[in-house]
Amino acid sequence: MSVFADSHVHLADPAFADEADAVIQRARAQGARALVCIGESAATALLARRLAERHAGFVFFTAGVHPHDAASWDDDTDPPAVRESVANGAVAVGECGLDTHYDHSPRDRQLHALDAQLALAAELRKPIVLHTREAEADTVDFLKRADAARVRGVLHCYTGSVALAEAALAVGWFVSFSGIITFKSWTDHTLLRMVPHDRLLVESDAPYLAPAPHRGKRNESAFVSLTLARLAVVRGQDVDELGWQTLRNTKELFDLPEAVLAAPSTMSDPAHS
Repeated sequence: MSVFADSHVHLADPAFADEADAVIQRARAQGARALVCIGESAATALLARRLAERHAGFVFFTAGVHPHDAASWDDDTDPPAVRESVANGAVAVGECGLDTHYDHSPRDRQLHALDAQLALAAELRKPIVLHTREAEADTVDFLKRADAARVRGVLHCYTGSVALAEAALAVGWFVSFSGIITFKSWTDHTLLRMVPHDRLLVESDAPYLAPAPHRGKRNESAFVSLTLARLAVVRGQDVDELGWQTLRNTKELFDLPEAVLAAPSTMSDPAHS
């Protein structure tokens, strides 16, 4: 059983309803040392915060507005809501970003909401959790603005080009992979190998994108172990070593407490032994 962190999970999603606590416990039993619960709206950020308070030191949360909902971004109400969440323990701003695949919100509104959240991240000295889909040119431009603002973050559930990943890595960002990399349709092993070991994260994006052999079912954090195992095979790394490395990377990006690395006596961190 390998140690890991789920750097992106939607535990506040209705798909988990009254089962979130059980999902959290299954993840812990599978080797998870930290879960980052995403608040992609004011409402989900509040639910995520309550879960983080109930599972202090194991579950952490973020606060932001998803690009699908950017049309509803309000300059008077949303920044104070995000600021309040950060004051109450949110470890990052987001999930925010750009998505021109669905275009649920107009592109100009997506860019406006994203830049407003970048300003908040810079002000609050927090990283950004970035969603990007079919918006590579705009994302590269955004990464330049983030670098100028001294804001780092993560390209979550990454399926984009090597070039965009390189642009993110060049300004100190992290790249996170989900269960998609276990699908038979995934062939971009070059992308999985090119991310440096100290910029690599893994995630579930649960309840979505369950890895094989659970594809098509509701995803959960415990299944990150399967994504981690596949990533280790493709990269030619020991799965335990990779698990610890991605855990340390998650801790670094989100400034999590040192205690997440304090393994039970049955485990040992190769970097601390």
